[in-house]
This record gives sequence, C-alpha cells and structure tokens, in this order.
Amino acid sequence: MRLPDFIIIGAMKSATSTLHDQLGARDGLSMSSPKELYFFSDDPVYANGIDWYADHFADVPASNLCGESTTHYTKLPTYPDTVRRIAQHVPDARFVYMMRHPIDRLESAYLHMWFEKETTLSFDEAVSGGIPELVDYGRYAYQLQPFFDQFGQDRVLPVFLDRMKVAQDEVIEQVCQFIGFTGDTSWIDNVADNNVSTERLQKSATRDRLKSVPFYESLRQLVPEQAIERVRSRWRPDDAPRASDAQRAELATQFDPDLAQLGTWLGTPLNCENFKEVTASRCLTWSTS
Repeated sequence: MRLPDFIIIGAMKSATSTLHDQLGARDGLSMSSPKELYFFSDDPVYANGIDWYADHFADVPASNLCGESTTHYTKLPTYPDTVRRIAQHVPDARFVYMMRHPIDRLESAYLHMWFEKETTLSFDEAVSGGIPELVDYGRYAYQLQPFFDQFGQDRVLPVFLDRMKVAQDEVIEQVCQFIGFTGDTSWIDNVADNNVSTERLQKSATRDRLKSVPFYESLRQLVPEQAIERVRSRWRPDDAPRASDAQRAELATQFDPDLAQLGTWLGTPLNCENFKEVTASRCLTWSTS
C-alpha cells in the first residue's frame, strides 16, 4: 500500500496550491490529484477507509516521492482528530507548514467566503466573533503544537509566503531537501500561481448558466478580450470587504501572543508589526522546542 511521504498541512490561503503545483511539476515527485484529500480531518471522508486514501497514490512510480496538501489538517478546533489519525496511518510522514501574515491570511479567507457567498456577515461581524475560526486558523503556534507533541519539531518544516516572494529558488530547495528529494530544485516559471483572491469572481447563477451553454468556449473566442473583461468586472466587485486600520490593530492584539510563541520556536521576536520583514529576510528554521 503506497501512502504519502510528506504532507503540506496548511495554512489555508498561504500559497499551498502554488507549492503543491511546483512540487508536482518536477520529475521524481508525485502530488495527489485532487490537491486536497481531507482524509485525516473530515469524518465522512475518513469513513471511506485507508484503502480509499491509498488509491490516490496507487499509480505513483516506486522511485518517486509522493505527497498531498490539505489545509484542513491545521484547522483546530474544527477537526480535532487529524493528528491522531495521521500518526496511526502515516507515522513516518514529514510535514510542510506554509504561513503568511495572519491578518492578511484572515482577510483572504474571509474574502473567499464572501466571493463564494458562504457568509452574509460583514467583515466586522465575522472577526468580532461571528466566525471565530477566521482567527483560530491563523494562530500558527496553536495549530502546530499537536504536530510537535506527536512527531517532534524536526518533522515539521516552517515555510513563509513572504520569503517565497523574494527567494523562490531558495524556498523550493529548502522544501526539497526537507522531504528528501534530490532532483531539480529550481523554481519552475511556467507553473501558474493559484487562488489569487483579488482575481476571483463572486459567484453568480447568471454567469454559471452562460458557461453551461453548448459551444460556450467556441463562442467566447469570438468575443474581444476587452468586452470579456468588462463583463467579468461586474462579478469582481470593487467593494469587496477589507480590514480597516482599526480592525487590523484589534486583530493584532489577538494574534501577537501566538506569534510570540512561534517566534520563540524560531529564535526571533515575532509579531504582526514585524512579521513580513522577519519572515522575508531568510528561510527560518526551528531553534528550540
């Protein structure tokens, strides 16, 4: 039974899709399709059994490393059984945890819900307790602690989006070395970035009906791109909710204690104010447990 050698465990809205695709685009590495399998987190999926999970890796060549990427695996308290299940089925796996500024991550996660019409709450209502997981999922030390307790720090690699933005080759090489991949570790330029919230379109039944029309793609090729963009802009609203300065300041008081703990593990002071500067400066590693 073939099971993953490593798992990208989150965090949601931190470029995990980009990393997944970068790894999967090179010879000698196989990444799951679909990207997110949800097996260890979601009870209905876990009920399918380990054979169902293993089927996603059945065609991986014996010489390849393989992995999957499911951000639900670091979504406490929503999925409390994840780490126990991973330890039971893939006890030797390694884990990659991607992080970005927690307020930016929260804002992006809310925008995802807003675009998908999964919430009717305003941003202020959502972050004031209406959707508590928006904060919980960005408390990185809180999410990591169970993995440390079960597997140890040396089995979890911290990766930061801001470092990836300025040192792509270095980050990919860091990840490849961690998972034991010895092939090409350079960044692959023709692998597109994924899940860019600013480019997303709010859900629309009208647009979906148009796309279901026979020969839609053929007809679309006859329409000038400028006209298409004018139509698309109607589903890409300019009034998408954003955090105000006052809201960011309040959120910082919630995230900073967690970031202080994360910084202790990394051996550097860390808070919302200095997060981007510190995490962009170099590839950080754990310095203490």
